[in-house]
Amino acid sequence: MSDPFTTAQKGAIPEGVENVLRDTAHANGLPNSVYTDPEFLRTERDQVFARTWTALGFASDIQENGEVHPTHLLGIPLITLRDRQGEVRVFHNVCSHRGRQLVDQPMKVEAGLRCPYHSWHYGLDGTLKGTPHIGGMNCHSCEGFDKSQHGLKTVRSAVWCDIIFVNLDGEAEPFEEYIEPIMKRWEGFWGRSGPEELRPAAASDGQLTLDVQSNWKLAVENYCESYHLPWVHPALNSYSRLEDHYIVLDEDGESFAGQGTRVYNLAEVAGITMPKLSQWPQEREREAEYLSLYPNALIGLQADHFFVVLLEPISEQHTREHLRISYVGDAAVDDEHAAARESQLQAWTTVFEEDVTMVEGMQRGRASPGYTGGVFSPVQDIPTHHFHQWVARRLIGDGARRTETPREAASV
Repeated sequence: MSDPFTTAQKGAIPEGVENVLRDTAHANGLPNSVYTDPEFLRTERDQVFARTWTALGFASDIQENGEVHPTHLLGIPLITLRDRQGEVRVFHNVCSHRGRQLVDQPMKVEAGLRCPYHSWHYGLDGTLKGTPHIGGMNCHSCEGFDKSQHGLKTVRSAVWCDIIFVNLDGEAEPFEEYIEPIMKRWEGFWGRSGPEELRPAAASDGQLTLDVQSNWKLAVENYCESYHLPWVHPALNSYSRLEDHYIVLDEDGESFAGQGTRVYNLAEVAGITMPKLSQWPQEREREAEYLSLYPNALIGLQADHFFVVLLEPISEQHTREHLRISYVGDAAVDDEHAAARESQLQAWTTVFEEDVTMVEGMQRGRASPGYTGGVFSPVQDIPTHHFHQWVARRLIGDGARRTETPREAASV
């Protein structure tokens, strides 16, 4: 069977993308069209998102065995569910018979999934169980038709820190290899068992959704760096200053970049006392790191909590940000700590809402022919440039053709 992400017509790569691959002091950023062209988002889906591990949703949203949720990734309809053994699975949301979307709304099922069109039904493991009247009235089998070859199409998936990751083209490295650079980097903070200690907070005091009128990449770029801190986050900068931060890059590959701080004390500022990760060294208690895990998971780790902002691209200039906070151990998510969780959520809400204005302003600026990708500070913008290069390599390295920049769109 051919790979649709290999055989599909590749989109054109705008002129200037190769300039991103220069060193930071001499590089230009990605050109405007990769933020503003609706057709380019399809190219990104097939050449960027589909070929790696992409954050899709949250395992804690699928709490019970037999619970099924329809979702999508940039227009591709998918199903997330828990099977009878409690494992999270992801399938393409399409019946193998005539291509009807299989699941239209969240549901709890006992016997499996049934297509509303011709009632073909599937087990929670994706196997095709029944094909009513396929061979004629009351003849539920057909010579030459092998049900085992026509089950639901599985999407490779994995769960880490409550995040469901998927690899659409099936060709990415094993998930354990993808996440190993993060685990290796954070081993000095939370050991190897840190993710097992985390407990997702409830929607009331651990979740936030923001609709941002910008391209998804601008949210990543903003999160990578602390350069904007003094002007965009004055309250945060009062106790975690720009000079207290350091740059983080993936030393073993190119899967993440971001920033860290040596003086984290948001918990104290917000009046919060929460359980801490058991292996976190006391001498590093004030350290924290905020990393963009490419392509679309913005993650933060502190001694007393972990958060992720999952970026859901809705269009070329609309991104939905899903913030989820997890705490340490069962006691941290009980009623006794409810006020502390609310304070923590409010503190991060303030920070992320302050970012929205800046990110949306960058999106509006991408309409200007006077901007052609901009430049980078060779000191402050290293993480943002790292991300630009990650995107550029996946576009150029795929062999897609380039287009000339229209004369009227040239810099003025």
